[in-house]
Amino acid sequence: MTAARVRILVIRGGAIGDFILTLPAIAALRAQFPEAHIEVLGYPHIARLAVEGGVADRAQFIEARPLAGFFARGGELAVDMANYFSQFSLIVSYLYDPDEIFRSNVGRCTQAQFVAGPHRPDERAGVHATKVYLKPLERLAIFDANHVPVLNFKPQPADAGAPWLALLPGSGSEEKNWPEANWADLIVRLARAASLHFLLVGGEAESGRLERLVEALPPGRFRLAQSLPLPELGALLQGCVGFIGHDSGISHLAAAVGLPGIVLWGRTVEEIWRPPSEKVVILRHPAGLASLPVQAVLDRVPNLAR
Repeated sequence: MTAARVRILVIRGGAIGDFILTLPAIAALRAQFPEAHIEVLGYPHIARLAVEGGVADRAQFIEARPLAGFFARGGELAVDMANYFSQFSLIVSYLYDPDEIFRSNVGRCTQAQFVAGPHRPDERAGVHATKVYLKPLERLAIFDANHVPVLNFKPQPADAGAPWLALLPGSGSEEKNWPEANWADLIVRLARAASLHFLLVGGEAESGRLERLVEALPPGRFRLAQSLPLPELGALLQGCVGFIGHDSGISHLAAAVGLPGIVLWGRTVEEIWRPPSEKVVILRHPAGLASLPVQAVLDRVPNLAR
């Protein structure tokens, strides 16, 4: 393949964290084929991270109905999708396709080289997810790529005159969350001990929680960033001095924009799913996350602004 002619498609569904942990693979394709057009087929609110974060050229959004026939053996293929796939000379797919039905149907409408990657890592192997997603690219002579996700936005500090600490007090699952009372205690104690301002980040699941957590703070000391578009949130996070969060996609986003951080970790397999940034510290407790004391978090905070 001549690099100037290469059109590469990366297909990636999954949640925010899954997508961000696949970014090193997309970045490795960019490094290997610097003149190529790289496109991502994924979910709308997530896939645009790759474009606005400087990793891909274009995002196309997965639509279930046109793709349905590609998951049926000998299925009727939507003409628009067949034409779409035919534009590419290389397709890298991380879709769940155990029987290779999707791969076979894509092969009916394009001569593109097809590289299949895993939808999720096998946790029994003990290999970090980013390295698992990079492994299939060895077929393209891509070895030893950086396995740390990197996104670059134009930083948008919530207030340029103050150091801002991002707080991510929610996640996709309540069992991954530190108790709200602990967060409330942490915020009050941080506000008393330092001149920090606080960017509280959440989605629909945190409705009400963020408002409760800032009740003890003066209006000028916080900003709520709730359900923001991910590139906009990434730019806000990049303007902060650090973050504290849970095992969540937003913590992966904060780590990818280069923030030092503290992640309060529950039962998820750390060696597979933790943000791989050296700037991120994992805090956990043998008795479970609910038993992690506030002081243990406070003791780590001074390191964030260094």
